[in-house]
Amino acid sequence: MAPESPPTSALSLRDVVALSGRFPLLAGVDLQVGVGETVLVEGPNGAGKTSLLRVAAGLVPVTSGRATVLGLDPARHRTEVRRRVGLLAHASHLYDDLNVRENVRFAVKAAGADASRIEGACERLGLTGRLLRTGAAKLSAGQRRRVALAVLVARAPELWLLDEPHAGLDASARSLLNELIVEATAGGATAIVVSHEPELVESMATRSITITGGRVTGERRLNSVPARFVHVA
Repeated sequence: MAPESPPTSALSLRDVVALSGRFPLLAGVDLQVGVGETVLVEGPNGAGKTSLLRVAAGLVPVTSGRATVLGLDPARHRTEVRRRVGLLAHASHLYDDLNVRENVRFAVKAAGADASRIEGACERLGLTGRLLRTGAAKLSAGQRRRVALAVLVARAPELWLLDEPHAGLDASARSLLNELIVEATAGGATAIVVSHEPELVESMATRSITITGGRVTGERRLNSVPARFVHVA
């Protein structure tokens, strides 16, 4: 059962350890992310950045420590967490035998979200006309990324988990993505953004954390108030 009062933290991790077999994905992470924040996550490859997002999405179980997502235990409330959290991963996870509109509709309905937002989300991401009826197998990498973003926008999750979200997008799509993140957080959502291109995220993020060896090893404050709109050249 979900808590009745709104959570004060979108994500709370205390000494969290997550394993893949015997290999530590996270090795004692302490992290608090407040509702409405945009947090940039930096670190070398293999540091645990993607694992952090997957723990927050309820996809990787916590071996020890304590984790709450939007006030919920992701192990006990897995379905509720997945309904309220949106993860944009490296792969677009589209069905090649479905067209663009069908892919977005399927993903939104599977998440139990409001289907009335689908058309507006597709239009916002430039998925209109013939492109809506194009099979996913024929889409470019950038187009597949925009479809995945349309799913996120249509779902309107409370917590956005974005793994290298600018990858594969041209300059105009990158600017649009930043605009969408700013709009979402201005509306009360929270965003955690993993990126090897920090310059694309810093101006709209409240702070940056660094993960090394499965632990949070650094933090720096960026902005007390997120930017209203960030243009990417």
